[in-house]
Amino acid sequence: MSSKEKPTLGGTRIKTRKRNIAAPLDPAAFSDAVVQIYLDNAGDLELVAKSIESSDLNFTRYGDIFFEVVFIGGRTQAGTVKSDEGERHTYSVIDCEPKREAILPSVVYIQKILRRKPFLIKNLENVTRRFLQSLELFEENERKKLAIFTALAFSQKLSGLPPETVFQPLLKDNLVAKGIVLSFVTDFFKEYLVENSLEDLISILRRGKMEDNLMDFLPPVRRSAESFAEHFTNEGLTDLVEYHSKKMFEVKLREIKTVLTSKVTEESNVDEVIESVKQQIKEAKLPDIEVVRVVWDGLMDAVQWSGKNQQQNANSVLRQVKTWAPLLNTFCTSGKLELELMYKVQMQCYEDAKLMKVFPEVVRSLYELDVLAEDTILHWFRKGTNSKGRQTFVKSLEPFVNWLEEAEEEE
Repeated sequence: MSSKEKPTLGGTRIKTRKRNIAAPLDPAAFSDAVVQIYLDNAGDLELVAKSIESSDLNFTRYGDIFFEVVFIGGRTQAGTVKSDEGERHTYSVIDCEPKREAILPSVVYIQKILRRKPFLIKNLENVTRRFLQSLELFEENERKKLAIFTALAFSQKLSGLPPETVFQPLLKDNLVAKGIVLSFVTDFFKEYLVENSLEDLISILRRGKMEDNLMDFLPPVRRSAESFAEHFTNEGLTDLVEYHSKKMFEVKLREIKTVLTSKVTEESNVDEVIESVKQQIKEAKLPDIEVVRVVWDGLMDAVQWSGKNQQQNANSVLRQVKTWAPLLNTFCTSGKLELELMYKVQMQCYEDAKLMKVFPEVVRSLYELDVLAEDTILHWFRKGTNSKGRQTFVKSLEPFVNWLEEAEEEE
């Protein structure tokens, strides 16, 4: 038998593992302490920043509350933007006058804080997003101050405010429908453009994924190009109106070209395609010269190009021209428009090396299909103004032009 003693439970002490004891949350005390720093320094943001830096307050835990104190002077109540019970100061962003000189010091102050405590950048983003999503809870004058602050923040390249943080939260249906968003972005645009160019503003909108969606800022009942132009023109933002008009024009052109290319690729009925293009042009109110350009581009985009076989590419272009000549003929209704088509053919062949030699064949085919008139070809040959590859193309077209001139003399 084993001489070992059997284990017993008597007298055994079970050791308990020590656990970290979390300090209880006390946001009210933190808020009051930050407010007191403002009050002790009478709102002098230089001194406030120094006191903030030297304090031992827990900014890591209460970063959001810190920015609530910065923006509205105290801690906010749950589910609202109004101050909760507790201390409050009157040196916040919404307590300032709605002027850049009054609000700019707050932007500079926040930039200093973020340089010393970069971990607060996320908190600034959180609070900004929450306030923008709750704009209806602010007074009109307070919303204007927030718009000015936001514009100055971008102008001063304030850390922690990526464009998507500002523009995307604004697109709540109720805010847009009430016109609150339109008023906010109008104040934002006007303030930002005081010291920045339209190109800078467009860059911000692009990063915020709003460059092509400016109409989304308007209430649905006013969402039209005319309303957009009227509103921002009245606000003195004519450059933005011109940019938007040009942008919308480009969008319409792309849409028409995409639809046309798709129909051509699917080998749809020519007459149906002509009617479809006519309808799109009518809705988009495109100038005739732009119609000719987009029709040619749409046809060429539908060509199945070969990588190296130039003859195959030439045959593809000529086949496309022959098949869709009625479409080209429908919209080339004057000598000026025919000349524009020749310039488009010239540029296509100049920019695409595999088509350099096909230029005279395309022109001759368009002539034989009654798309280009003899006078148009002769005018281009003698007085054409587009210099891109002109010398080469004139030389290659010379035999055909000579034939035209001889035929004219015989007649």
